[in-house]
Amino acid sequence: MKRLAPFLVGLLFGLGLCLSGMTNPAKVLAFLDLAGAWDPSLAFVMLGAIAVAFVGFRVARARGRTVSGAPLDWPTAKAIDGSVIGGSLLFGVGWGLVGLCPGPAIADVGFLDGRAALFVAAMAAGMAIVAVWPAIRAGAPATAALEDG
Repeated sequence: MKRLAPFLVGLLFGLGLCLSGMTNPAKVLAFLDLAGAWDPSLAFVMLGAIAVAFVGFRVARARGRTVSGAPLDWPTAKAIDGSVIGGSLLFGVGWGLVGLCPGPAIADVGFLDGRAALFVAAMAAGMAIVAVWPAIRAGAPATAALEDG
């Protein structure tokens, strides 16, 4: 059950992304194009996702544990710093340029989409750079940062 529950939740999430059109970059770009042929249909997807997440987070907080019984590790940082702003800007620009964000891109890789695979590879490279950047700035070998994480 410890591995089955996350797999099934991920499968359900991916199916929802596919059915909603979030894996179609053209549909996402049409949603983001407020000045052109705007397609507002993804706003309903977003509202539905917010409603489900609202209930899900309330239940998770009340339970205090995951479905498999593991303790929840809630974030403690509340400050909005340069890293949060920079990451948000990069995320938004990337989403607006190619019409993909991490979840839909990973789902698209399952359909053997080469553009999505390139996006996921670039995303993984960016994550690796962020993981080793503090060590590089401190003058430590980058491999040490990867081994610690």
